[in-house]
Amino acid sequence: MTNIPVQIDYQWIDSDQRLAEVCAKAAERSVVALDTEFIRTRTFYPKLGLIQLYDGEQLCLIDPLAISDFTPFVELLKNHCVLKVLHACSEDLEVFAHYFKQMPTPMIDTQIMADFMGFNSSMGFAALISHYFDITLDKGASRTDWLARPLSDEQLRYAGADVYYLLPLFCQMREGLKTHWQSAVMEECDYLCEKTTRVLKPELAYLNIGNAWRLQGERLLALKLLAQWRLNLAMENDIALNFIIKETALFNAAKAMIKQPAALSEFGVHPQTTRLYGKKIVQLIAQAQKASAESHPQAIDQIATQADYKKRMKFMQHQLESLIPENIAKERLASRKWLHQLIKWHWYNPAQDLPLPRLLQGWRAPFGEALLASTAIAESAHAD
Repeated sequence: MTNIPVQIDYQWIDSDQRLAEVCAKAAERSVVALDTEFIRTRTFYPKLGLIQLYDGEQLCLIDPLAISDFTPFVELLKNHCVLKVLHACSEDLEVFAHYFKQMPTPMIDTQIMADFMGFNSSMGFAALISHYFDITLDKGASRTDWLARPLSDEQLRYAGADVYYLLPLFCQMREGLKTHWQSAVMEECDYLCEKTTRVLKPELAYLNIGNAWRLQGERLLALKLLAQWRLNLAMENDIALNFIIKETALFNAAKAMIKQPAALSEFGVHPQTTRLYGKKIVQLIAQAQKASAESHPQAIDQIATQADYKKRMKFMQHQLESLIPENIAKERLASRKWLHQLIKWHWYNPAQDLPLPRLLQGWRAPFGEALLASTAIAESAHAD
């Protein structure tokens, strides 16, 4: 095994002119590697600290803190003639969506490729590099504050290595990816981009609160108003949701329908949080209490508590084992969440008016249909 070669050469790009030049050169390539470094601790949105771009010849580390005109980079992102290679890129896509309002198109994620090639779903970038190139990546700079300046040569080499090896990794994996899975990989990558660009609807934020289904009537309305307020505040002021108030405290406040800010202390809320937001929280709860019954949200149907749900889930999980194609990660084919969607859509949606579940879309459809068919046969046999 060898460490990152110290001779990795990179160019530090910190002007609009230099950015335009490197993007123009990258646009001449059919494939480039992309990565980002960012900080996200107390903020709702990621704080971009560095962009890595490698076109196979020049490795560029782009300083977003020094550049004012990103038009050439945005044009590269949207250039359909240049395939952008990333790895485990869901958070990188959030960066592109927030800062540039543009997804990398077309895009391929080597982590998704790995899921279709027999690699363990938990196998990361460094492990893939070790597998293909017998190289050990130094992760010593992983805790870098990427907003700090200047960045050390060690930190910059660490950041550059992520794309320096990503491009040859993609080329190796592309040769090993079976032809019939190539379209499925691209479908998954397209879905990831589409999911990232979905518009957050604050009025539906309460549906993502754990145990929201336990509340009804005015209490569920209180939770809805509180979750909507918290998400709006987070987006407007760039504050991480839990640094406003934690989800459990929000739920408990709605459940108890508190009437005084001081009651928040019972749920472990910090006094500073109470001082900042206590009156608003109580005001929203009072608003829910005064609202008419017609304005209450519809009760959330928690199908997982129904008698036959667990049996169907267990049977599907068992059947899934026999359906998984060779070399496909089980989590890539059907997570528990997607099995839940399938069960809800088929058995608890008589009008079949819910959106088609993921297991009945695209490359997964034959497997989802096979799961439904095998479950129907089993239930029919049991009834007889």
